[in-house]
Amino acid sequence: MAGNWKMFKTPAETIAFFEKFRPLVEKSEHCEIVICPPFTNLSAAVDAVKGSPIRIGAQNIAWAKEGAFTGEISGPMLLAAGATHAIVGHSERRQYFGETDATVLKRTQAALEYGLTPIVCVGERLEEREGGRTEDVLKKQFADGIAGLTAAQFARIVIAYEPVWAIGTGKTATPEIAADAHRAIRGEVRAKFGKDAADAVRILYGGSVKGDNVKTLMAQPEIDGSLVGGASLEAVSFASIVNF
Repeated sequence: MAGNWKMFKTPAETIAFFEKFRPLVEKSEHCEIVICPPFTNLSAAVDAVKGSPIRIGAQNIAWAKEGAFTGEISGPMLLAAGATHAIVGHSERRQYFGETDATVLKRTQAALEYGLTPIVCVGERLEEREGGRTEDVLKKQFADGIAGLTAAQFARIVIAYEPVWAIGTGKTATPEIAADAHRAIRGEVRAKFGKDAADAVRILYGGSVKGDNVKTLMAQPEIDGSLVGGASLEAVSFASIVNF
């Protein structure tokens, strides 16, 4: 269960969140819990979860180790801050900041090189869904953004399916629609990396996940967890998702 805080919270608000959140999930051993705050809150978050099973991730990672890349943060910097995960290729990065499948692959490889677990995002926009092109889009994003990994690298990634039309819109893919997309992604994995890899890879659903719909989503065998946006900003609400 991963929370993506996007561009919200200060370090002080981060500490306050974890004071509330930690006791609510201290017995939650059924899943891995990862929260991805803004870069400026990483140190505060890492300190706040010490001694708990909660992991802290970044919302992006540079493909280079260092250099003239103004505004980027590298794998070694994230590791030094105590991060264990990094979101790669989120739809907002693709939509607003020119992220491509090719740069998604480079960022994923960089995360793996520095021992971070990449949460690699794929998903279709509204016009692609309405045009009946969901599977084509997922196929292309997989082929150009993930399939270039070696089998050993692939075994260390998490995939997140986010229907872009359901992010922050209040629209949610029905559990069946979500499961169909997860099945299509798993089919691509099976074709490229084999059955064992397809069975083992965790595919998270991210698209307006909330406490009141998480149960029906998680009841789908194809869905292995959630990448949660807005509902992860409030401790009680995210804990109710973790403890679905």
